[in-house]
Amino acid sequence: MAARVLVSSCLLGAEVRYHGGSARIASEILERWQREGRILAVCPEVAGGLGTPRPPAEIVNGTGALVLTGGAAVRTNAAGDVTDAFRAGAAHAVRLAAENGIRVAVLKTGSPSCGIGAIYDGTFTGTKTAGDGVTAAALRAAGVEVFSELELREADVALRALER
Repeated sequence: MAARVLVSSCLLGAEVRYHGGSARIASEILERWQREGRILAVCPEVAGGLGTPRPPAEIVNGTGALVLTGGAAVRTNAAGDVTDAFRAGAAHAVRLAAENGIRVAVLKTGSPSCGIGAIYDGTFTGTKTAGDGVTAAALRAAGVEVFSELELREADVALRALER
């Protein structure tokens, strides 16, 4: 059986982003993975119980890894605490990966759930800081290689390496 990959559903056209839209990308790699039946789509924020559309959220005082250990929180721009929903969504993604033998994930950049390497800093000013989102951090901790949609070629190489 071909190795599978977890992909942020917004990248595939699902209208699940905070503003109610998608982040669909045109990609030969994603199209091939879809034809090959490799993709398992997930939106951690929706899986965690948040609706669409929803208020924008950012990690305050830390990164996704700190959210997972209780050292930081995820708040909306109206100061609502959505930390529990983000943790639940991350746990759902990790569970899906484990149940399906998934070792590679492609996630949406900038998201407080799926951001990889850089996330918004919690000030709602458009400023980014180094770190991963909650789901990206949880998947990394579970041994899943995480890539952004800007790293599809690298993700494809990692996926093919699993089949060797």
